Amino acid sequence: MKQQPVKLICIDVDNTLVDAVDEHGILLSSLAQKVKTNLWKHSNVETIAKDVDCVIFPGGSDICPTLWKQEGEWHGIEGDTEYAAERDVSDYLLMSYCLEKNIPTLAICRGMQMLSVVSGAKMINDIPAYFAFQGKDDGDTHRDPEKKVFAAHDVSIIDTDSLLYQSTYASVLKNVPSWHHQGVASVNDTKLTVTAETLTDGIRIIEAVERKDLTFCVGVQFHPEVAVRKIVDKEGDAANYMDLESASSLFRALTNAR
Repeated sequence: MKQQPVKLICIDVDNTLVDAVDEHGILLSSLAQKVKTNLWKHSNVETIAKDVDCVIFPGGSDICPTLWKQEGEWHGIEGDTEYAAERDVSDYLLMSYCLEKNIPTLAICRGMQMLSVVSGAKMINDIPAYFAFQGKDDGDTHRDPEKKVFAAHDVSIIDTDSLLYQSTYASVLKNVPSWHHQGVASVNDTKLTVTAETLTDGIRIIEAVERKDLTFCVGVQFHPEVAVRKIVDKEGDAANYMDLESASSLFRALTNAR
């Protein structure tokens, strides 16, 4: 039997909010509270996504800390004011819809952070500062400080009963492409389960989470799609990153879960 095509949506919104952000581009707290309170039922998300089979939330700009369960402040780093409040609102509403409707979802980097934010997780606003506060050094593990290339590091899968492990059949993913300075500090008191991590200078950074009560809801902090692109396009540094089979496995698992 011929397999039916997958209806998949990959969100990257470029609308404009008026009088909604502060001087750093962060969504105003009063408006963020409305988003967190009203969720998808007071938006047009269902009209747009009701026939979608699965959703990918890709990487991108920082998430406004006003959307966190415990609101954070701007981290004060002049070089990191890459916020997109419009997309934050759209992604937050769509994520809340996907979770409630049990739509198969793969959340990558920023996407995993949004999954965690919507779920009420505790967040990290800047990983180097987070390490420094504890007298540690992150060693630029998660992002090239010059923002020119993807950092590469290993990820340990710590849950063999996870979709991540069942997709990759690996206890360690070698040289995942990484580009982030925000992160997830803790998923305590949420419905998320941590399934992968890195340890640097004794500090854990969460690398993957899942909602095990849903059909397929996986978040990864790294970028498997970057490795796929580099290998397929035969880019010169492709060998520096994870292998094609591991990188593409989650995408196959997502489409099979619809």
